[in-house]
Amino acid sequence: MKKILLVLLTLTLVASCQRVTVESTKLAPKAIKKTVLNVGTLYGSQIYVTTGQGEAGFDYEMANLFADYLDLELEMKPYSNIKELYQALNKGEIDLIAAGLADTKTRRENFRLGPPLYRVNQVLVYKQGTPQPKDISQLDDDITVIADSSFVETLAQLQKMYPELVWDQEKEKDSDELLAMIARGDITYTIADSTTFEINRRYLPELRAGPILKEKQAIVWLLPAQNSDKLMSELLNFWHEEKLDGTLAHLDEKYFAHVKRFDYVDTRAFLRAIDNKLPKYKERFQHYAGDLDWRKLAATAYQESHWNPNARSPTGVRGLMMLTLPTAKQMGIENRLDAEQSIKGGAKYLSNILNRLPDSIPENERMWFALASYNIGYGHVEDARKLADSMGLNPSAWRDLKEVLPLLQKRKYYKQTRYGYARGNEAVHYVDNIRRYYDTLVWVDNQNMLLEDEQALIEESQLAEQLGQEVQELSGAQPQ
Repeated sequence: MKKILLVLLTLTLVASCQRVTVESTKLAPKAIKKTVLNVGTLYGSQIYVTTGQGEAGFDYEMANLFADYLDLELEMKPYSNIKELYQALNKGEIDLIAAGLADTKTRRENFRLGPPLYRVNQVLVYKQGTPQPKDISQLDDDITVIADSSFVETLAQLQKMYPELVWDQEKEKDSDELLAMIARGDITYTIADSTTFEINRRYLPELRAGPILKEKQAIVWLLPAQNSDKLMSELLNFWHEEKLDGTLAHLDEKYFAHVKRFDYVDTRAFLRAIDNKLPKYKERFQHYAGDLDWRKLAATAYQESHWNPNARSPTGVRGLMMLTLPTAKQMGIENRLDAEQSIKGGAKYLSNILNRLPDSIPENERMWFALASYNIGYGHVEDARKLADSMGLNPSAWRDLKEVLPLLQKRKYYKQTRYGYARGNEAVHYVDNIRRYYDTLVWVDNQNMLLEDEQALIEESQLAEQLGQEVQELSGAQPQ
């Protein structure tokens, strides 16, 4: 009897163990390999934008590189405001926030902060014609800032010194929208990062910068406070590699360097010319641009002649694209003062330069090298590239070449070159101006697209309402 009980007990235990094993096997989750890097962001000129040429922005390009580094696909997820970004990160809907946000005490307490991408000043912004405030205590009206932004923390700190300081928080608008409200006179003061201000005043030249409220504030990415050790480690390694490789410096130059110089009169004149002159030549720019972005061709023409087909200079260049006589003949142009021929010749000449450039120059920088060549000659640009190489700089990076080009005006350097003296400093300003004009044309195009979309929605709504009324009338006419 004891042997029978022992056998039964053993069988029961074996069966029980088997059930546990089976059940535990069923419950064990399969490891799912991560394939996508989900990045939360905000729309903004230097953060993330979508254009006819694709997606762009400092944070977008860095996020794209980080996704490649992790061998993941990038999914950029724009949110309406900062609070929604915080919520998405806390819920695990996104892996990190890349939205041009500053390093602040509150964010350090609630999230993990990545290394600095670049630094900005916080500036008080007002409209031209408003009395210039010497400091934050001399304001005639309240300040309007973005809700949950670093500007709120700055104002809270300043309020300790100036108890009368008050501000409004806007939940449904971004920095670009607040700056547009300043330009329209809808609000009197706001605060913006210096980079955002510099970019927007190209389109809104009435903007003015007042006192700096905070200096050299780091712009960072935000990671979850918990369970992000691995991602943070990978981000730090990635940041270190990109910093050594010059990627951070390249992106800083690409998005911010060329907008620092500002000419109010020139900006106003360009915006007027877009309305009054550009429509006459836009189709021709588009037709002859070929593989070029027509807006870069148009921006070059404005820099050359301010879109004046009869422009002439004492040096012998003339026409909309200001071609020399030898260049015109080489491009098959008979009349340089004919707008269409000039655009055709200028586009062909630029394309030829682009095709001559070394393959080592990145695709997204080739145009700047070509424009410098258009201005001072291909040979001088090659001289500058050789100088850059001899100085330990990158001859295929525009950020380095723009530092070397002005040296072609100094005998110490140009005597070493094949083509000698050149006004390299003018070439740098020439390219920077065209880049600003180009950015403005892109912005205007985007604004027009938004207006067209809004108009289309209004027309669709009106049509639906009209159809609804007609259906109602028809149904009302039927016999009961």
